[in-house]
Amino acid sequence: MEPPDEERAGDPGALRVVELSGGVATKVCGRLLAGLGHEVILCEPPGGDASRTRPPLDGHGVGLTFASLDADKRSVVADLDTADGRATLNHLLERADVLLTDLGPTRARTVGLTAAGIRDAWPGLVAVSITAAGLDDPRSDHPGDSLLAECHGGLAAMIGEPDRAPLSLGGEQAAHAGAFAGLLGAMLALRRRALGGGGDVVDVALCDIAAYIDWKSDIETAVAGTAPTRTGATAGQWRIVRAADGWVGVIFHPDQWDLLIELVNGSVPESSRDPEQWWPVIERWAADLPKRAVYERAQALGLAVGFCADLQDLRGDGQYQSRGFFREPRQDGRTTAPVGPPARATGLPWRSGPPPTLGDADLDWTARQAPPPPNGLEAPLAGITVLDLGTITAGAATGRLLADYGATVIKVESASHPDPFRQWPVAGQAPGTNGLDVSPMFESNNAGKLGVVLELKTEVDRETLHRLAARADVVIENFTVGVTRRLGADFETLRAVNPRLVYLSLSSQGQEGPEAGRRSYGSTLDLLSGLASVTGYADGGPMWSSGEVNYPDQAASLFGAALVAYCLERGVRGVHLDVSQRELITWTLADRIAEHAATGVVPEPTGNRRPGATPHDVYPCAGDGQWVAIACHRQADRDALAGLIAPAVLTGRSEQWWWEHEALVDELVEAWTRARPRAECVHALTGAGVANAPVFSAAERGREPRFRERRVFLGDGGSRRKGFPFTMRGYAPPDPAPAPDLGQDQEAVLAGLIEMDAALPAEPSSRP
Repeated sequence: MEPPDEERAGDPGALRVVELSGGVATKVCGRLLAGLGHEVILCEPPGGDASRTRPPLDGHGVGLTFASLDADKRSVVADLDTADGRATLNHLLERADVLLTDLGPTRARTVGLTAAGIRDAWPGLVAVSITAAGLDDPRSDHPGDSLLAECHGGLAAMIGEPDRAPLSLGGEQAAHAGAFAGLLGAMLALRRRALGGGGDVVDVALCDIAAYIDWKSDIETAVAGTAPTRTGATAGQWRIVRAADGWVGVIFHPDQWDLLIELVNGSVPESSRDPEQWWPVIERWAADLPKRAVYERAQALGLAVGFCADLQDLRGDGQYQSRGFFREPRQDGRTTAPVGPPARATGLPWRSGPPPTLGDADLDWTARQAPPPPNGLEAPLAGITVLDLGTITAGAATGRLLADYGATVIKVESASHPDPFRQWPVAGQAPGTNGLDVSPMFESNNAGKLGVVLELKTEVDRETLHRLAARADVVIENFTVGVTRRLGADFETLRAVNPRLVYLSLSSQGQEGPEAGRRSYGSTLDLLSGLASVTGYADGGPMWSSGEVNYPDQAASLFGAALVAYCLERGVRGVHLDVSQRELITWTLADRIAEHAATGVVPEPTGNRRPGATPHDVYPCAGDGQWVAIACHRQADRDALAGLIAPAVLTGRSEQWWWEHEALVDELVEAWTRARPRAECVHALTGAGVANAPVFSAAERGREPRFRERRVFLGDGGSRRKGFPFTMRGYAPPDPAPAPDLGQDQEAVLAGLIEMDAALPAEPSSRP
């Protein structure tokens, strides 16, 4: 994306977006659209959004979270409990393209913003609802909360040490992933509207997003019959160990054993693979070295080792500095978003300005031309062709999302080096031993695609790729930087044959910079991005999402698909979308980065506690491994909790008292939950009006009707595969066809290419 433009865009082609937000997810979705140059009007209640004055504050008394998440928006004050306020909202929605809302069902009924109400009153409007559990679920009357979402969706059961409490990922990750899904849904709905499909309502539930991210656990549960659990950072094949000045993650594959021995100067017995013998040796070796030195040595050997970067490390990091990731303070002293765009692309603008002052917007929107009447068109991406060079998760999962919504996705593989996920073992079972020809991991990320084999080291197959690219709309790749150039599949080469390509690179650290060629997996990026530094127990070290989840890969695929859909909808062509997965995850920590820049304090893990809510944690219930999460964002929640668990001690206490006595409150809550089964805790808390969620395992999640009904996963038994991250009221994607065998569609695809070549008019021989 281009350097930031601090001024209002004033682009007559810009989208008009109305935002009704109280939670992080909707704010982030609005922030993405505002950063991309669109007109986003934040509708605030009298007195302003609560996050405007929520500590920590900048020098002007503005909350740093508000300054980070609401940058470049405009503000309108509208009291939706009054006729005048609803009239103001109606005036905006009559002229808007998109509504972003996180109103729960009760509030939505009160102000006339149910799904049916939206479609009746504004048939051309695209509405994106991002709530806790879905637009119609009463649990969504509580604010969307990443901890509750990650517990309800089963993700929290996979994060943390196996003998300790489940953890939420640091920095509101379910909310950010939900925002990426919301942006994808908005673009799909807008594209469908432009093609004659009318408006639509996109329904994003944060608990579904968490479950979608944890899709690997669904697969393993279905294949092995038992749910996986968290492995933490101190057990398993990969581990986080101490360095002289911090922490490093030791990440390698079994066939890299010799490289690991070389890394630690040959001090691990070559004949031994017993962790009891070799992990202590590695730990002693790493403890004597700076964390970055361990990282540099390992990367030089081709090992995807990462060091745990905290936010202070990142602000001085050469890779980030070379790419201009962090933003300097404004001359006028107003706090702005502290980070640049979540992706780089020449020709795609990005703004990093200040947040709005209360009520600063003029209601100057003129009436929009009515959208075309519905013509029965179904799939939003019908007619789009994608060349998918992606592998494993990030690239391949992006292609799967585009295929789900109607694109023709051609998966290009090498016969000698196919996608490694084809033979990825699941729960100790390799393909061929479990009745399946390919790994269900591959099936989940590649369902609905066509399969061809091209050996790009040969001139003839390079030429075939170029002919395919000449007729494609999108190319996706997530190779190590430099590989596509060697194979003749890089952006510049393919743009020469098709100047209209949207080319998405999902690399570890971006296409440029001193560390661009580094190797990584999701766990590496957990560490390098700063996410691990703010995830973990308050009394411990950093924590990652682990190889069982690989959260950065999942977030990158949602964002990558959203960015491609954005370019297709807005007519942005001939563009190279450079997504650094490391930077994308750091971008989700913008509010913590702003706090660090303002105060100098380096954030550390806080367990499940978060600013703005108390109590906010998981508590053990009666029964082995049973937990319930509680998140009180409002005083009414705390009052309801007081009356349920300890009225004599807690009734009538002020909000400040609750903050000052968190330890006592935790003791009282835990005493109450330990005495009851989890189901009884959930029933009582829900009945009292306290926001809560059970901490589900993957097996328990699989038995929950809501996840099946909303198609978060598909199939039964060993045929289980990943489903869809959200629902659309006007379009339901069909179940995808099985993933292709290697080269399965070679003949059909190449025959079609010959037919297209024959249909082309004669062109100068100089055409590539």
